[in-house]
Parts: sequence; C-alpha cells; structure tokens
Amino acid sequence: MDLNTITEVVRPKTRAELPAWKAGDAWLAGGTWLFSEPQAQLSRLVDLSDLAWPPLTVSDQGLSIAATCSVAELDALPCPADWIAAPLIDQCCRAFLASFKIWKTATVGGNLCMSLPAGPMISLLAALEGVCTIWKSDGSERRIAAADFVIDNNRNLLAPGDLLRQIDVPLAALKRRTAFRQIALTPVGRSGALVIGTMGRDGDLLLTVTASTIKPLQLRFTTMPDAAALRARILSDIADDLYHDDLHGKPAWRKAMTLRLAEEIRAELPGGARP
Repeated sequence: MDLNTITEVVRPKTRAELPAWKAGDAWLAGGTWLFSEPQAQLSRLVDLSDLAWPPLTVSDQGLSIAATCSVAELDALPCPADWIAAPLIDQCCRAFLASFKIWKTATVGGNLCMSLPAGPMISLLAALEGVCTIWKSDGSERRIAAADFVIDNNRNLLAPGDLLRQIDVPLAALKRRTAFRQIALTPVGRSGALVIGTMGRDGDLLLTVTASTIKPLQLRFTTMPDAAALRARILSDIADDLYHDDLHGKPAWRKAMTLRLAEEIRAELPGGARP
C-alpha cells in the first residue's frame, strides 16, 4: 500500500546519522505491517537498511540476531551440532500466519516490536532467554530480557525514538532440550496458545507461555514438576485477566489450552513421566 502522507525518507548509515525523533516518524525495516494499511499519522520514514547490520553472528557466547534480520535468514541459519535447541527456530518460524514471501521481508525485530500476543519471534526469543539491546533516543543503551520486552497486547518498553538494535541468545540456552506446542482455532490460523518448555542438564524446567496471554509469561522449576504441581503453578501464577481475548480465541479456551499444552510438554521432556 502506498503511504501518501510520507514527505521524507531518511537513510542513515551509522548511529550518529540517526535523525532526532519527531512526531510522525516511523522506523522502516521489513515494512510488512507498515505498508499493509493506511498510516495517516506518519510523515517521515527512517529506513534502517543502510545501517547494514550483520543479520546473524555466531560466537562462543551464543547467537546475536540483528533486529533487521529477516525471518527467512534466521530460518536458514546452519546451527552448530551441539545447539540442541535449534529445532525451536524452525518451529517458531513456521508458527507465523504468513507466506514464504513475507518471510523474506519481515524482520525478527519487527515481530518483537509489533508486540502481538501471537508473535512467534517473541515466543522463540523469550524461551531462549534472549536479551534485547535498545538504542535509547538520548544516545545511551539499555539491555532487557526478551521475555520482559512486551508488556501488553501491542505494547512494549520502547519509548518514542528508541530503536531495537539486536537480540543476544546465550549459548547455554541453545544447549537446552526443548519441547514446542502450538494450537489455533483453524489449521493455519493465528496462534491461540504457544507454549515452549526448555530443560537444562540439571533437570530444571523453564516454561514459556505466549499467544494465549497478553504478554510472555515464564514459570521456572528447579526440577521437573509432576502434573499436579505444574497445573497448580499455572493456575496460581497466571491470573485470568492475563489471558488474551479476541476472535482467535476466548480467555477460557486459551487458559484450558495452556494447561493442556503445558502438560504435554512436561510429559515429553525427560523426567516428565506421564501420571
């Protein structure tokens, strides 16, 4: 869609060239949402493509993902053999309600910044204990856990002029066992609940609940809980008003699916024997 209110497009090549933020500005990365509907409030786009951030960097510390990395680039990453959590990347990429053409343009950072409950990059990076680096508009930086970045449906911690630079995934998280569950009201519909479990060598469990709730929620267990303990923890820690309500699923259904999927994950991971 043409954005006929845009009067200027700025293409900075370095952080120093980023313009002072003003009303009517928007960051342009993939633009798959930006160009999907009228944006009458906008007058200037700040195009991030010329910053030329390396999309993916593998190091001894783990994986660094540029906010401008496309979903297709992330999905195509050849992961080291000892990253046993690597299948989770493929699973979350395929949890998109999007075609392969969108994959080539849509960005990982854009999915986080849209901050919708069903954003699968939010699910992935929260479950893998990613840490976001935010370039503040005053020239400083802030680092925050990906699980804490989204604070509500379509809301996050970015202030006007702040820019998500990258997400760093620690090596330890990439070496955890994983289990993935997703459900939607229709076979190719938007996720109504997406639950991920990761387990370390010591048998601890990190359960990440997304899509069914308005923001990512995580439950940590030092050892694998039994079915009753897991259910009780979900019921006590996730208040009813945190379950999302829209045409893709009512809160009561999302809550029931969260409980069901979490138990399937518990039973799948080593030590989570069925009752």
